[in-house]
Amino acid sequence: MNTVLGLLVDPFTLPFMARALAQAVLLGVLGGVVGVLVVLRRLAFVTEALTHTVFPGVVVGFAVGQTGGVLWGALVAGLASAALFTVLARRELVTEDASLAILLTGFFAVGVIVVSRRRSYTSDLTAFLFGRILATDTGQLVATLAVFAVVVAVLAALRKELLLRAFDPQGATAMGYPVARLDLVVNLLVALVVVAGVRAVGTVLVVALLVVPAAAARLLTDRLGPLVALAALLGALGGWLGLAASFEASLGYGVRLASGATVVLALVGLYLAALLTSVLTARLPHHLPHHLPGRVLGRVLGRPPGRAGDRTGSQAVSGR
Repeated sequence: MNTVLGLLVDPFTLPFMARALAQAVLLGVLGGVVGVLVVLRRLAFVTEALTHTVFPGVVVGFAVGQTGGVLWGALVAGLASAALFTVLARRELVTEDASLAILLTGFFAVGVIVVSRRRSYTSDLTAFLFGRILATDTGQLVATLAVFAVVVAVLAALRKELLLRAFDPQGATAMGYPVARLDLVVNLLVALVVVAGVRAVGTVLVVALLVVPAAAARLLTDRLGPLVALAALLGALGGWLGLAASFEASLGYGVRLASGATVVLALVGLYLAALLTSVLTARLPHHLPHHLPGRVLGRVLGRPPGRAGDRTGSQAVSGR
């Protein structure tokens, strides 16, 4: 027991590991909370696209301001791509998946062209794609905390509207809610999480922070409150276990493991554990129960849930 506890605690007495742990926990909680919306609305491919569209911003930001410009470059590219995708999807000029593919490949190609102009092409590309969480500094932590505060404030302010949009988009439209703006808000929140995590785990792996913890939590519960809390907990736990495992493998066994990738593998391991638990307890969900939207929204709005299946999402909001 003491040995296991030492493996999980001792590495983080080092200052650089402590900063890496703080970053991993913040990103894990942030990704888990926002990831609930991603999973409930089946936006995994949208998230994947947004993680790639920030790549040219990362590269240009680094070219202009070195490491200090990465955050701002990623922020501009992420917000622009989120807004552009929302516009294309609402205009229906092309299908949603085609819009995503166009944005993903186009933005990513621009990033590769820009980074290929640098002499340190290989090392720069590796850092941009897979991140360097062990190089986390105080400035990165402050930026992540700022993103965390913004995301939590937005989710708290628009909780009711975002839930209604997730569970009953037709009802939200009929009741006059600005569905297009709500879609833009979700895309911008995803982009902010990507921007916060890009220097830590890279543009390729950051999607795992937004999808895996929430997907694992979804296997264990269909209640919204526990789902959000569990997703945040699993995200933080994956960061902790991944960093501890990579540190022990490198120093204890001489096996070099990329810390960011090890964090992702830890998250996947937690997902597999949740899947096994779900199977063993016969709770493997294939879809949301038909009565869940009304019950969730009824609880959020302080209305009695009624019997299963009695309400749709829009009826829960209107009180009918």
